[in-house]
Amino acid sequence: MKKETAKKESTRTGIGRYEVRLAGKGGQGMILAGRILAEAVALYDGRNAVQTQDYGPEARGGASKSEVIISDGEIYYPKVMNADLLVCMSQEASDRYYYDLKRDGLLIIDSTNVERSPTTRVVAVPITELAVKATGREITAAMVALGLICGLTKIVSEEALEKAIRSLVPKGTEELNVKAMQAGLDEAKRLLEAGLPVALPQEL
Repeated sequence: MKKETAKKESTRTGIGRYEVRLAGKGGQGMILAGRILAEAVALYDGRNAVQTQDYGPEARGGASKSEVIISDGEIYYPKVMNADLLVCMSQEASDRYYYDLKRDGLLIIDSTNVERSPTTRVVAVPITELAVKATGREITAAMVALGLICGLTKIVSEEALEKAIRSLVPKGTEELNVKAMQAGLDEAKRLLEAGLPVALPQEL
């Protein structure tokens, strides 16, 4: 099943196409995370964003991915061709999608669930473990991942991301999910201070 959402509200120019793929298993929240990232970028940061999602018939446990294309210009093709950023929350996702990553792209893996990486140029973070530590719930790992993305790449502002989380997560879970996002931001800050094995994109 596939679904597409597009928003075009850019007021800036000069930023090229930036491709994000969030991949994992059904039930890990990757589809929601993609929707949140796209809404944060388009509705609150004022850039163009197109979000698509793809998941198999197995609603929980099967492979799933969400893609977000970000640009200050027109977006003519809504799918990832060569990802600038790939987040893998499962071993299957890492094995399947790594080869769609640009040579200088950023790979982030959840080391809680991904035991082997196809490259040494990777940012390995125990995302699910951080989520459980921060909120007591594995499902909030997707929000930790969004916090990491925000803190490491600056492709979305913290303010926009929090607004989108509060807008789209189930009612009554807003504070829990924002707490998970903050855990991701804190980890990103720690990683930046320690130094990363890969180059990060310039702030968009």
